Amino acid sequence: MTTRDRIVILVLVAAAAVAGFWFLVFEPKRAEASKLSTELSAVRQKEATAQQDIATGLAARRAYGHNYAVIARLGEAVPADDNGPSLVFQLDSAAKRSGVDFRSLKLSAGAGSPTAAAAAGSKPGAAAAPTQAASATLPPGASVGPAGFPTMPFQLGFDGSFFHMSDFFRRLDAFVDANSRRVSVSGRLLTINGLSLTASRHGFPAVKATVAANAYLVPADQGSTGGATPTAPSAAGSKPTTSSSTGTTPAPATATPPTR
Repeated sequence: MTTRDRIVILVLVAAAAVAGFWFLVFEPKRAEASKLSTELSAVRQKEATAQQDIATGLAARRAYGHNYAVIARLGEAVPADDNGPSLVFQLDSAAKRSGVDFRSLKLSAGAGSPTAAAAAGSKPGAAAAPTQAASATLPPGASVGPAGFPTMPFQLGFDGSFFHMSDFFRRLDAFVDANSRRVSVSGRLLTINGLSLTASRHGFPAVKATVAANAYLVPADQGSTGGATPTAPSAAGSKPTTSSSTGTTPAPATATPPTR
């Protein structure tokens, strides 16, 4: 064997060794490294998402107290039930501070009653009458208005001087004060539908004011719990369960504060 043949054989052996190292050792390790790099990128993405979720959760935790207070204040303005005692207390307190005698509060049928809404629904362009399912979940005396929002129509009675009465209505209007930046709540949200002034039983200059006002309720599926119960969350798209009804209309409720 010549020197040239030995050199050729050595070159071929070296090439075979290099090729074997490439295919048997280096290439599998490179593929494994590429796979590990892809997995590392996915893990880092999950880590970034988790950190973002943690930051969002911590921010929500810090804002919980403020948000809960806002929900509580809005719940005072538009509660989920009639909350009649609280309304009487708020009206009586505002009347006392204004020097007005709060005489009566009567829950009566109004424009938001099912009958009135049904009549409106028969006219072109009017809202449809509320369904029995929507009315069945409301407290006695409440009704679904033409816009589908639960309302409670009240007739309120007050005695006092004209100027004291003016101050009282200013306080009544300030129960809910909204502007472009915030909503300030100190009592129930009420809208005045009518006002009648007549001679008071005490004589001039006192007057008797009869006020027709609407209070509002939050729909059952839009309250602070979103329709959830202590035992289960709310079912998306579920309809409220209605109980059998005899068709009897609850008697209007009347509350009269103590005579002073």
